[in-house]
Amino acid sequence: MGIEMNINIYYGGRGMIDDPTLYVVNKMQEVLEELHVHVMRYNLFEQKNDIPMLPQTLKNADGIILASTVEWYGIGGYMHQFLDACWHYGDKERISNIYMCPVVMSTTYGERQGQLDLTTAWEILGGLPCSGICGYIEDTLTLEMNEGYKTLIEKNTENIYRTINQKIPSLPASNQVVKQRVAARQLELTPQESEQLSQFVSDDIYVQRQKEDIQELASIFRDMLGESENSGEEYIKDFQQAFRVQPAGVKATYAIQIEGKKMPLVIRVDGPEMQCEYTSCEQADVKIQVSPETLNDIIHSRMTFQRAFMTGGIVSKGDFKVLRALDQIFIFPEK
Repeated sequence: MGIEMNINIYYGGRGMIDDPTLYVVNKMQEVLEELHVHVMRYNLFEQKNDIPMLPQTLKNADGIILASTVEWYGIGGYMHQFLDACWHYGDKERISNIYMCPVVMSTTYGERQGQLDLTTAWEILGGLPCSGICGYIEDTLTLEMNEGYKTLIEKNTENIYRTINQKIPSLPASNQVVKQRVAARQLELTPQESEQLSQFVSDDIYVQRQKEDIQELASIFRDMLGESENSGEEYIKDFQQAFRVQPAGVKATYAIQIEGKKMPLVIRVDGPEMQCEYTSCEQADVKIQVSPETLNDIIHSRMTFQRAFMTGGIVSKGDFKVLRALDQIFIFPEK
């Protein structure tokens, strides 16, 4: 058996359920795993407090995929932060042996420029670029329903695998000159200073985590002191009253994480039956993050789930079709 190939995927989008980049990355991961590649996935929006430490994950990578979405202008802040961290804290000698495939999908304009930006950044870091994937997709369903697009993604992924596996060389790029000139102006740090810098980064992340823990504890104590009366039953009655019986065969699980709540509100729909409770849920067709203000607007018919999703009021992951069904399953009366 040959040596296992390691490929890391760094996704820089916001994790929106209709993000076409997510579909492309998921399909690429499937193909790579079928080729017995060990794939590690890093969603930058979930690890935004740890981005300065993520260059350390490049240590064992033979290749990486940098994936982002152009939603209005450019590749987005999370990806910029990751590339900044690679420049300041990454092992340049290690990076020089790592192939990078850019994946940029656009819902507006600028996918080709985004792909070029990622390729240029990686070359300046000293890494090896390989062919990427970019395109304009207005609706993710266009990707899901088009077999030709699916085949194109699969073939591109296979080419990426061959490039990394065979270590195909690339011609020198003028971007390397930029790296040399910029690097010459950087301060030379001793091993002790580099260690102290890493500690400062770690301490900053630790402080941020402490703030989040304090916020969570404050929410718990508010509930204990009775500031949120009947918090264990909040919203449950609203969903029970708004439920519309579904035909047999309709089955879905929703996990709604409401800001300030320790447990998500889990809704299980199975035809004419519906269960609604606050509990842990690892497996759900759709996971939603929402503020109490937005959820109150939905319950009082000032907003629909679909509109809240389109305007960024809720962040969702999972099956987009199942998410859209929420507005048919629950009809809230005007209040």
